[in-house]
Amino acid sequence: MFLDELADAIAGEVEGDRTARAAFSMDASNYRHVPAAVAFPRSADDLRAILRVCRAHGVPVTARGAGTSIAGQALGEGVVIDCSRHLNRILSLDPENRTARVQPGVVLDALRAAAAEHGLTFGPDPSTHSRCTIGGMIGNDACGSHSVAWGRTADNVVALDVLTADGTRMELGKGLPPGPRGDELRALVDGHLALLRQGFPALPRRVSGYALDALLPENGVDVARALVGTEGTCVLLAEATVRLVASPAARVLVVAGYADDVAAADAVPHVLPLHPLTCEGMGADLIDALLVRGRRPPALDRLPEGGGWLFVEVGGADAAEARARADEVAARLHRETGAATVVAADPADQRQLWSIREAAAGIATRLPGGGEAWPGWEDAAVPPERLGAYLRGFRALLDKHGLHGIPYGHFGEGCVHVRIDFPLTTAPGRARFRAFMEDAADLVVAHGGSLSGEHGDGQARAELLPRMYSPELLRLFEAFKAVWDPDDLLNPGNLVRPRKLDADLRFDGPVRQLPITLRYPHDGGSLATATRRCVGVGKCVDTSSGVMCPSYMATGREEHSTRGRARLLFEMMRGETITDGWRSTEVRDALDLCLACKGCLSDCPVNVDMASYKAEFLHHHYAGRLRPASHYSLGYLPLWARLASATPGLANALAPVAARFGGITPERSLPRFARTTLRRAFRRRPMPSARGRQRVVLWPDTFTNFFSPEIGTAATRVLEHAGFDVVLPRGSVCCGLTWFSTGQLGIARRVLRRTLRVLEPDLRAGTPIVGLEPSCLAVLRHDVHDLLDVPALNALSLAEVLDRYAPEAEFGSLDADAITQQHCHQHAVFGNAADERLLRRAGVANRTLDSGCCGLAGNFGVERGHHEVSVAAANRVLVPEVTAAAEGTLVLADGFSCRTQIGDLTRRRALHLAEVLDRAIPDASR
Repeated sequence: MFLDELADAIAGEVEGDRTARAAFSMDASNYRHVPAAVAFPRSADDLRAILRVCRAHGVPVTARGAGTSIAGQALGEGVVIDCSRHLNRILSLDPENRTARVQPGVVLDALRAAAAEHGLTFGPDPSTHSRCTIGGMIGNDACGSHSVAWGRTADNVVALDVLTADGTRMELGKGLPPGPRGDELRALVDGHLALLRQGFPALPRRVSGYALDALLPENGVDVARALVGTEGTCVLLAEATVRLVASPAARVLVVAGYADDVAAADAVPHVLPLHPLTCEGMGADLIDALLVRGRRPPALDRLPEGGGWLFVEVGGADAAEARARADEVAARLHRETGAATVVAADPADQRQLWSIREAAAGIATRLPGGGEAWPGWEDAAVPPERLGAYLRGFRALLDKHGLHGIPYGHFGEGCVHVRIDFPLTTAPGRARFRAFMEDAADLVVAHGGSLSGEHGDGQARAELLPRMYSPELLRLFEAFKAVWDPDDLLNPGNLVRPRKLDADLRFDGPVRQLPITLRYPHDGGSLATATRRCVGVGKCVDTSSGVMCPSYMATGREEHSTRGRARLLFEMMRGETITDGWRSTEVRDALDLCLACKGCLSDCPVNVDMASYKAEFLHHHYAGRLRPASHYSLGYLPLWARLASATPGLANALAPVAARFGGITPERSLPRFARTTLRRAFRRRPMPSARGRQRVVLWPDTFTNFFSPEIGTAATRVLEHAGFDVVLPRGSVCCGLTWFSTGQLGIARRVLRRTLRVLEPDLRAGTPIVGLEPSCLAVLRHDVHDLLDVPALNALSLAEVLDRYAPEAEFGSLDADAITQQHCHQHAVFGNAADERLLRRAGVANRTLDSGCCGLAGNFGVERGHHEVSVAAANRVLVPEVTAAAEGTLVLADGFSCRTQIGDLTRRRALHLAEVLDRAIPDASR
């Protein structure tokens, strides 16, 4: 059998199950090809063996980098090769000669970090730099924002160590290789010199087609460069030697504001003579799309007045030189183009401003009106001096076809990115897609441009190459591929003999109408639409920072990323690869290691909410069936805690026995029920005068009420010190979090309805609800709308209430250092800006850790089978940071799970913000 033979032939893994096939069925394009298997080679010998077995069985081979291809060239119905798991080493770095030798799976940021130790960098830097691989960049000739200064990937490759389709290994650079292939290439060039010299448009971002002009004598007969951008259709990459460039010691960003993006494009010719490191452009419609997502990024307030902007970065040997150059750029743009300018010299300001542009690839998939937008005509390029005229024509073309998109991109090189609301789910819509693509191709060619200026042709644009190149040149493309791959084994259907651009669309197929329970208010009430949110840009497979995605950071497996899980859910809704709907064991197992941290709700550029999708799946998967024991023990925790509060000592004594039968992992220590509850302690406190004071309702969540009442007591003192009249809800309340997270949505909805009835008088009066447990507060702020059709609740964190309603409240200065583990749900739903301001008011020098999820994540880290991933998530950043903190440094964590994890793994006691502020109340005020 083919798969068995392939698995026996290589040292790496071969995965041909439904999970792998579904997870790798899509990239970041509009296309879908379900592979026969995915191979993870460990060496060049494995690559050769894969080629041998696939050639013998007539199975095509597709190489894939990070799976962020927008043109569809990282997909295949044969064997997909993923080098990122094992072939990911930097083999050598030569700072003197400014070169590095790398394996294809090396992530760009890993190479840049290694080069930075020598004051060097790899010039091309696409927005996916935190996860894209060097092999993928070589495959599609990636560029990025700094190609104005340092060129495309093709300009930065010295040599390629490759395998041809017959398994021959060759080191290629400048000069023809010896033997028959060299002879064939010589004949190809010598017989068509005039065509090669005159057949290609002259512009910096020509990525479409094969770069056969690199083989001309005047271009050094650069075979390696000719193979860059061939999209895996000619050779497989084993190793690459790349060129490094000196990184400026200091950089300063100038942002110039114009009336709109077309006016910004018209100003580009004034920028280029100033030799910037980068010149990026965008319009106000991108900002509108960003604001639709929710919280307003503070960087927006730094943008100069206008409706379109250029981001111009300059460098210098030191901060003073970079600033002087930036001031010169700003002055010249103001004088020559009338631009309003802002100069950002502070690195933090620059990062915030750049984050707007870098998020564009995801932001632009949702238009300001909420419509879905898709790639396809994603990255065409024209000569920079023609950019303004091209944009005017392009916007007119959108109007002609009744389409909408948000252009942005690398204006300094005439490259424009855009996603368009193609109606790809209907046959008439797909016809309009084709008509637009053909007209757009004619438009860009009329301006002397390239169909692709960065991402390659793939299935999206290869069919349109005859509109850009002559029939004679297209025949040379076929001849060039035949030199390396005469049997069309490597990535067939791309560039040469291409597939139709409107075939194999991911939207063109069956969609199961499975029953759903949540409302999906942002997706038209459709789970199918929700699963389409994931467009594959892969921010969830960035392991360098952030909250998303903790289980992928621990396992490195695609199905444990937000993207991989979204793919599985999509295939489940389609019903072809994943055929058993809500009963799917593949989807269940992929979601089992989802911590429901909600990191994807905020960190994913398109706000995928995997925690909610998991709850939906679990609800249906276990409908009418016995659930895992932990769903009863931990899912019903509010009920058990209420019963245990009658005799907490006995409950604590019996807890180990209950844990054994309740699906709780034996490695985990159990939190102890408090001797009294917050409600009882609240009734015994001294009652301050409430005359004329702002009333607030303190939310007695399960964790605070039954396990940590001292936090509720501290919060009460803080609120009363700040001038509030603090009350508890009139009756028993619960947000239903534990039932929601275990997929018991019917109970969660009933619990929430009852709670809202209890709170109804206070909600009607607009009384603030103060939440102390971030996960419970996130339910009241976000999940409640998935369960119930209710207006927004005035539910706020302690910091938000103090910041908004008591900005003049005085706290003493603790004069302390602190580190904070921000709860994932707080990060995702309401942030910690108010917490930071409160800590500064209390004299606390705080640093919020970029540690992601603590790993305990409510019920997740307590359940049997999750302990290893739970601890791995904590050990990534949190545990080392807490362990290294000085003894006097305060450790803050508002989440009960976070405090528990920190206590278990470091033996340090973490404090809630309420406890810190309580310490800061002046003695006289007490």
